[in-house]
Amino acid sequence: MAKVMFKRPAALTDKQFHYCPGCTHGIIHRLVAEVIDEMGIRDHTVGVCPVGCSVFAYDYFNMDMFQAAHGRAPAVATGIKRTLPDRMVFTYQGDGDLASIGTAEIVHAAARGEKITTVFVNNAVYGMTGGQMAPTTLPGQKTTTTPKGREKEAAGLPVKISEMLSTLDGAVYVARVSVHDPKHITQAKKAIRKAFEVQQAGLGFSLVEVLSTCPTNWGLSPKESLKWLADNMLPYYPLGVYKEPAEVK
Repeated sequence: MAKVMFKRPAALTDKQFHYCPGCTHGIIHRLVAEVIDEMGIRDHTVGVCPVGCSVFAYDYFNMDMFQAAHGRAPAVATGIKRTLPDRMVFTYQGDGDLASIGTAEIVHAAARGEKITTVFVNNAVYGMTGGQMAPTTLPGQKTTTTPKGREKEAAGLPVKISEMLSTLDGAVYVARVSVHDPKHITQAKKAIRKAFEVQQAGLGFSLVEVLSTCPTNWGLSPKESLKWLADNMLPYYPLGVYKEPAEVK
């Protein structure tokens, strides 16, 4: 009987991830790497790292990587893509980097229809800096800066990035996925591949929002955090394709 070997993707280095136990950044890294390998595009792909928990992504992806200033990954990616239009260019960003300090960058990159792909990791909290409230923190969710829970009157409501960007004409593929169980991990990989295919076809801006866990700052075990995501994040951030071009359906 033939044996199937589960190997590390060529698009990942051998360096061990630094992420906390139960954090799903590692899963998302692997999905991106698998897609790049399967599409055969690693030699001409350029990634742009954020500031946040995934700031060291350049140590993990085995390809050309840039480090952007906080929130500026879409601007850096725009410069790379316009200078080297034959490259596949992606940004990998968290909710602080993209939805807070980098809000203007991502909105205008999408509005211009920049031919880049963004992988947006939403864990509803600031992970690297100690668990403060993020733009994506849920109503009532407790963080280090909202110990009694996020209150609408004081902090407003969360920013729903996928819904917002899908209204822009320059955004041609926008999807929200999750990686809290095997079924959804498979669906997430398909969405990431489609986002890269949109760029490969030269159609415009693409973004995949990935709902992720943060056991450390949520104060939960890895197993508990998966259930918390399913029970709390999925109802507030519905999964699905928010915009899709006919060419890649």
